[in-house]
Amino acid sequence: MYPKAELLFPPRLISSLRNLRGPEWAALVDRAAKLPETDPDSLAFSLMMVRLDGCVECHEGSFKYMRGCQLCATQTVMQFKGTDADLLELFTKARRDVDAYLAGEPIDIEEDEREVVEE
Repeated sequence: MYPKAELLFPPRLISSLRNLRGPEWAALVDRAAKLPETDPDSLAFSLMMVRLDGCVECHEGSFKYMRGCQLCATQTVMQFKGTDADLLELFTKARRDVDAYLAGEPIDIEEDEREVVEE
C-alpha cells in the first residue's frame, strides 16, 4: 500500500544518503553508517535527520508518510539550502544533545522544536 514508513528516521537508511551532497557529507555518512544503531554518533545522525525531516510532525496519512522515509530523507538532504559545513554543524549539535541526554543533563531545545514537542 505505502512504502515502508517509520515513526522516526531509521538508521538503516543512513548509507542511502551518501551521494546526495559533497565530500564532507559523504564522510559523515560513511562514518555513521558503519556504527551500531546504539553508538552516540549513529544516534546523533538519526536525531539530526529527525529534526531536518520533521519526523515528529509526520503521521499516517500525511504526504511525507505516504512517500516513505527514504524518499523524504533524500529530498530533505538534497534540498537543504545550507552547505555541507552547515549540515555538519547540525550533526555536532545533535551529538551534544545525545551526550547531554546520556549524561542525564537537560537538553536545550530550540524554540521551533519546543512548539512541536509541546503539541
